[in-house]
Amino acid sequence: MWKSGFKWMFLIIGTMIGAGYASGRELWEFFGYESDLAILLFALLFFVCCHVIMTISHEEQSEHYLPVLQKLMGKKLTSLYDGMIILYLFSTTVIMLAGGGATLEVLHIPYWHGVGIISVLLVILFIWGLNGMTAMNSLVIPILILFLVSTLVVFQRTSGGSMGMVWSSQSNWPSAFTFTALNMLPLVAVISAIGKKIKHRGERWIASLGSAIVLGTISLLYNQSLIAVAQEVMLYEIPLFAILKNYPYFMVLVMSGLLWAAIYTTAASGLLGLCTRCQPFLKLPFWLVAFLFLMLMIPLTTLGFSRLISILYPLYGVMNLYILAAIMLYPILHRFDNGAA
Repeated sequence: MWKSGFKWMFLIIGTMIGAGYASGRELWEFFGYESDLAILLFALLFFVCCHVIMTISHEEQSEHYLPVLQKLMGKKLTSLYDGMIILYLFSTTVIMLAGGGATLEVLHIPYWHGVGIISVLLVILFIWGLNGMTAMNSLVIPILILFLVSTLVVFQRTSGGSMGMVWSSQSNWPSAFTFTALNMLPLVAVISAIGKKIKHRGERWIASLGSAIVLGTISLLYNQSLIAVAQEVMLYEIPLFAILKNYPYFMVLVMSGLLWAAIYTTAASGLLGLCTRCQPFLKLPFWLVAFLFLMLMIPLTTLGFSRLISILYPLYGVMNLYILAAIMLYPILHRFDNGAA
């Protein structure tokens, strides 16, 4: 039970700690000043959402997200959200492939070689299907967390940062809802893929509570560190480098490698959601489904996605808030329905 619980916990954290989170960009966009309460609320909301999604996926014995969507949204809205999730996972995975290629240019590896490397590694990963995904997360995510937390703790100690919370100055608390909602679509897609593999109730508690505590703690620590360098954050595309500016160059290289790993785990999570959804129709091996998707995605990495993102992401934001509300209300409505029955 404990082993499986931690395996699902790292899968959930791997879905969350993408390039946007690991770089600090997501946290700075949503949180910043007066956000300690917002981060604590996010951790609570995240725990509830993970537990609800895992419970539904276990009850439905799901292998992809469609049965879970039907329970949450009803049959009428499921087809709409199905299309939106496919588009979301596809577009974000394309962006991660492009990011993977661009990141390796720091090491003087040509862009297309970088895209090829991350694509080949993704196909290799999916030869082992879901087991390959969970094994990769169980290896990569603890290392990523260890280095990230160590870097932030050392920075807090050397910069004289404070982790105290001023309860009278917490005006940014509503951002907890938008930040949690932002991550609902990939979370539903990935957690729904493991419904058939969850065996014990304890696994759901370990995975959901553990991931909420880890992400809440890192978010608080990271946000406080970014506040300490707030004047310089806007000068960096990757806010983490504002924290690392006085560190040895070796540490910058190490953290660049970890950012690439975060890009890889995000791309793998997106691809997992797409593959588990489409494999029943294609009737092909898991790795071959991943390969076909990647062949469609690679040419699109040359396009400018800023326009696409500017149109799609506000729409995702509204739809994600709706699905967040559906997840939060599900235990209440489900209990009411059972009571009425």
